[in-house]
Amino acid sequence: MSQFLVNWGEAAYTSLGFFWMALWAFILGYAISSMIQIFITHSQMKKTMGESNLKSVLLGTFFGFISSSCSFSALASTKSLFKKGASFISALAFLLSSTNLVIELGIVISIFLGWQFVVGEYLGGILLILISWLLVWLIKPRSLIENARHKVQGEGIESNSADSGVLEKLKSEEAWAKVGKQYIMEWKMVWKDVTIGFTIAGIISVFVPDSFFQSLFINSGTGQASFSFLTLLEHTLVGPVAAFLTFIGSMGNIPLAALLFDKGVSFAGVMAFIFSDLVVFPVLRINARYYGWKMALFILALLFLSLIFTSLALHYGLDILDMLPTISDSGILESDHFEIDYTFYLNLVFLLITGILAFLGLVKGKYVKHHKEMAMKSPILEKVFKWVAILSYIWLMAGIVIYLF
Repeated sequence: MSQFLVNWGEAAYTSLGFFWMALWAFILGYAISSMIQIFITHSQMKKTMGESNLKSVLLGTFFGFISSSCSFSALASTKSLFKKGASFISALAFLLSSTNLVIELGIVISIFLGWQFVVGEYLGGILLILISWLLVWLIKPRSLIENARHKVQGEGIESNSADSGVLEKLKSEEAWAKVGKQYIMEWKMVWKDVTIGFTIAGIISVFVPDSFFQSLFINSGTGQASFSFLTLLEHTLVGPVAAFLTFIGSMGNIPLAALLFDKGVSFAGVMAFIFSDLVVFPVLRINARYYGWKMALFILALLFLSLIFTSLALHYGLDILDMLPTISDSGILESDHFEIDYTFYLNLVFLLITGILAFLGLVKGKYVKHHKEMAMKSPILEKVFKWVAILSYIWLMAGIVIYLF
């Protein structure tokens, strides 16, 4: 029992340490995301994304890049674009870009995993879009696409408000109040995922032995150079399964991905795990409610195949260039998370920024209307997530008390 309490304290300390490492990155990312979503006009989206050509795909990718990294928000925005006339592949490019090419995700990945994984994330996001486009072109699911469009258009037509220019918005107190409200909304969308993800990461780092990962991911821990093709394929297949079972979004999954890499999982397997935020069960259910189960399962299979090809291509590509990362490049379990270093000072600065944005959103934005369509979520699943997050806070608080005393 005494050893369990010691491990409990270590797990809680590790979870909070992981979050402290990434706090400034979360704040920076969501602040940038909030400003872009308020100041950049989206009124031309439906006019420029209606064809399944290179221009539409590039525009979908760009609009996704300047959007939010929250999977649920991206799902809602994608449905809205598809409903307004965007082609299926350009809407899919927007979805993949908004969950893989956004700024905040790259910052967090750089903190926990290193620059090679940042390269893998951004290059992989582009490959995911291209491979998905190729598969759609080969399969030609015209009837599925038309049925899905009829289903979403049957919900009624959304109103379109006029957008003012960027410079005009920058000078507007109302626009900055909307930025504050959007920033608060960003955190509301992800707080449960982040809480649960970081708590689980701490628990796994202390309680789960290396032998478990070696059983789950065959030949893990043997060194990057020793992985055969079949081993890499198994890692890329198991990675999404692990992500599917965790139900956690991309931002909450990054510390777990770092733990997998520290335990010896291949670069391909870790990238497959990171790319799997859109093949988890809650996303499948939301897509089914938007487009129907046939289209939802098609999207699931499409993204699953794309991420496997992408992860393997990235692994072999970096291997050819002799750029595959090693465990020593990450070392997340070995670092002292609460040193008085640049992270400490950055966190203080960005906590001040959070206070300013919260003031703008809660005080200045009290009477400002700002609507952002959110993805429909299962009420039962949301309640489960909420209670698991609350239990995570209790676990963390009790664990820190044990650790200190």
